[in-house]
Amino acid sequence: MKPSIVLLGTGGPRPDTARGATSLLIQAGEDNILIDAGRGVVRQLASLGVNLARINPVLITHHHYDHIGELHDVMLSSWLLGRAEPLRLFGPPETRRIVDTLLHQVYDKDIEFRVHESLNHPWQPVETTDILSGLVCETPNWRVTAEIVDHGNRLEFPEAFKQRWVCLGYRFECADGVIAFSGDTVDCPGLRRLAVNADILVHCCYLARAEINTPQMQRLADYTLACADTVGHIATETNVGTLVLTHHRQKSDAMLEQMRQDVVNDFTGPVLLGHDGLRVGL
Repeated sequence: MKPSIVLLGTGGPRPDTARGATSLLIQAGEDNILIDAGRGVVRQLASLGVNLARINPVLITHHHYDHIGELHDVMLSSWLLGRAEPLRLFGPPETRRIVDTLLHQVYDKDIEFRVHESLNHPWQPVETTDILSGLVCETPNWRVTAEIVDHGNRLEFPEAFKQRWVCLGYRFECADGVIAFSGDTVDCPGLRRLAVNADILVHCCYLARAEINTPQMQRLADYTLACADTVGHIATETNVGTLVLTHHRQKSDAMLEQMRQDVVNDFTGPVLLGHDGLRVGL
């Protein structure tokens, strides 16, 4: 089968009974590439019948809690359910620090307990690599590259924070085509490089045009998360095939459809409104 994506979580940081927090699975043959690990990701993988032991690698876009809130569960549950090799994990600088803290300061007793509880197989480590832009990983059948994107980078944060704040998007390439994932971002050069000529672009789209109705919401759309006023233009100008919208703020079904229509007005290709469990193939 050709590679496909499955949206595992299409919401944001606010708890939403209809949506998990942002996460995405790319399935390519026997390979399962997980991007982000937000709220509900493990339950969603289980409900879809995905073998957690076969999740490898894991790619992290950035360190907001709606993107890494269940990273610990992915690491531990994949092992408990049979992962018999190291889990490769990639993310922006300080990802390794977070993983080491989880494994050696938060869940170290849990891991030790479960090794001996029922004579489980030995703990399989997590091999974490902090990355910036460029090649992330590859096999004979596919490759993944990363680009730095702009998620609040131009806001008035202290300089010390800005030096630590790196957000990534990812591009998956294989013989069948290209899948790009924006991560959390507004329009920026890194995003354009990810998206150019992609067969599928999965893009954050937080607000409909009608929701950008206060200075606070305009500031968010300009500096933090792309919304319906820009996403269609980005897809058009980068020659995207199919556009999939994700990372939605809670809103009525009518407003969700209005958001999609806003994007359709700027992009002539297929525009899919993301929901948890949506599968799109190359």
